[in-house]
Amino acid sequence: MEREVMEFDVVVVGAGPAGLATAIRLRQLCQDQGQELTVCVIEKGSEVGAHIMSGAVLEPRALNELIPDWKDKGAPLLTPAGEDRFLFLTQVKAYQLPTPPSMHNKGNYIVSLGNVTRWLAGQAEAMGVEIYPGFAASEVLYKEDGSVAGVATGDMGIGKDGSQTANFTRGVELRAKQTVFAEGSRGSLTRHLCDHFGLRKDSDPQTYGIGLKELWEIDPAKHRPGQIMHSIGWPLESNTYGGSFLYHLENNQVAVGFVVGLDYPNPYLSPFEEFQRFKTHPAIRPTFEGGRRIAYGARALSEGGLQSIPRLSIPGALLVGDAAGFLNVAKIKGSHTAMKSGMVAAETIFDALTRPYDESHGLEVVAYAGRLRQSWLWEELKQVRNIRPSFHYGMWAGLAYSAIDTYILGGNAPWTLRHKPDHTQLGKAKDWPKIDYPKPDGKISFDRLSSVFISNTNHEENQPAHLKLTHPDLAISVNLSLYDSPETRYCPAGVYEILRDGESGRPRLVINAQNCLHCKTCDIKDPTQNIVWTVPEGGGGPNYPNM
Repeated sequence: MEREVMEFDVVVVGAGPAGLATAIRLRQLCQDQGQELTVCVIEKGSEVGAHIMSGAVLEPRALNELIPDWKDKGAPLLTPAGEDRFLFLTQVKAYQLPTPPSMHNKGNYIVSLGNVTRWLAGQAEAMGVEIYPGFAASEVLYKEDGSVAGVATGDMGIGKDGSQTANFTRGVELRAKQTVFAEGSRGSLTRHLCDHFGLRKDSDPQTYGIGLKELWEIDPAKHRPGQIMHSIGWPLESNTYGGSFLYHLENNQVAVGFVVGLDYPNPYLSPFEEFQRFKTHPAIRPTFEGGRRIAYGARALSEGGLQSIPRLSIPGALLVGDAAGFLNVAKIKGSHTAMKSGMVAAETIFDALTRPYDESHGLEVVAYAGRLRQSWLWEELKQVRNIRPSFHYGMWAGLAYSAIDTYILGGNAPWTLRHKPDHTQLGKAKDWPKIDYPKPDGKISFDRLSSVFISNTNHEENQPAHLKLTHPDLAISVNLSLYDSPETRYCPAGVYEILRDGESGRPRLVINAQNCLHCKTCDIKDPTQNIVWTVPEGGGGPNYPNM
């Protein structure tokens, strides 16, 4: 069967802040300058916002530039940031520390980023952008000259055995003069492009964190709209980067989350269990007592910063947002930088496509990277480039260096600290102590399966697993033998299990792909890089209502 072909001037892969900002800015330029470019955004989630998860405290700088009258247009920025608190936790105590300058939030807003993207999508559609949710891009298309020609969505209705079912539908080819990859952190097609074109040969490896989040409805007497709290310390050991956040939104809701750097060494560490343990701290637990947990999710964050940004343009395509790695880890914010990167991409694409060029060959918009370097985004990331890598030497060394870099050097150190791949930092099981996590109480702390349930995660059951093992035998011969199967702990959704067969007792790895939250942690942290995350059928995965 031939695939249906849809032609556009620009196709954007991913309806997050970066992708939607790209689309909106392109259409603004068309309207302002009397040009016409067709723009399409595809999104693997069942709706825009279904897979979007962030803290989130939104810095509106990019939004102010993109849509200056966003308040009049009803943008869901409803809770201005108020008091900032920064705590160091021991097992039983909480000590308030000075809030670092990068974490001051005056002028920012506590939001549901999912709702912000839903609103942005409405703005984009009103300007003529075509948006297709449930379209999971699974393949990069190429021209004969090797340039990117667009993407194709996966076939639907393929059974677990690889055969076509009665519901089989061929995927769709979306061809474009420029394809913008806005897949977010560790996107499967972005990873392919980086390998295919060697986009990371002149940059550090990307380093990641896993962010876990719950949304709670709490006792109104405990609700402090606008209050922001971050913490470091317990329950993490000093050799592990990470911390927490509590953000008081509107409607008696509190977003609570925990981030763990995926360069952690102890294979027995479970980010999910650390998060649940954190909520039981004497300074944290009272906020949630008498409350009700209403949502849960997890996703990876690109934490490498400036030195981990790859080459950003290739013939026929650009990278924007967290796909490229524009998170400001010192601020714990990336939505404003993601949007700015999309806006700059749109401006350079518009200039390129509205001038004469040879359409038979892939056009590389090389001006994109140069314009980014002249923007406030680049300067912002340059100032904090050494903060995250300083924590590779431990929490205390990282805190000390960060204070010097911030208060004395002003982010202008004449050196740049480097990153190593996260998966190479995992130690062998024999060298690390097991961690005894407490059982969940079902009131403040919970197990993974009940958490996945409230993420509204769903996948068509009769389809090939989208989590693939390049060499299936390594799951036992290496991961189990040397690392005691860390995938059973670092996955926040209980996807991976080691089961033993009947009389033989032979171990085997079971992959419960239907539980997958699309966080990509397994693709990042697997010590042999044997687990490869690919897109399932479009519309599969979590359905976050207000994250």
